[in-house]
Amino acid sequence: MENIILGLLLLQSRTIYQLRKRINDGLNLMYSCSTGSIQSAIKKLLRHGYIDIGEVTEKGKLKKLYAITDSGKKCFHDWLCRPIGNGATKNPELSKIYFLGFAEKETRLKLIENHIDGLKKILSDLKKICDDGATLLNENKDNDIFRYQLQTAIYGRDLMKFNIEWYNRLLKNIEE
Repeated sequence: MENIILGLLLLQSRTIYQLRKRINDGLNLMYSCSTGSIQSAIKKLLRHGYIDIGEVTEKGKLKKLYAITDSGKKCFHDWLCRPIGNGATKNPELSKIYFLGFAEKETRLKLIENHIDGLKKILSDLKKICDDGATLLNENKDNDIFRYQLQTAIYGRDLMKFNIEWYNRLLKNIEE
């Protein structure tokens, strides 16, 4: 979470609310977040001197605004330049599928159908993010930041398509 926050602050200074919104609007495939997890990461980053805190007035309210420091930029760059991990993506929900044979057939069908509906909603959101990202990239053709943010969104979109196809095959298998 700390590196996600540093990367977002490298783009622009933000409040906790803005950080959480940005993570929920496009990075939630990589990290799910709560205000508490962001606050915890912020405290750690402040303690290490990787970010500074300032104040800004928005709509008459005083809010804390976080910005990355030079040491935070170095920390982020060091993290970014380390090899990309090959760890398997973990999906705790698959444990439910593993034991689904203990449920009645109608329960199995309903659970899978509801899950597919949820995945379709996520896919719809990811398609919009990809479309918006493609527009941004077309307007800023030489911007490598947008290029790789778009590629991450495309990965999420394609992964969601795969998941929907996989769960549809499982649903068909249960129905037979």
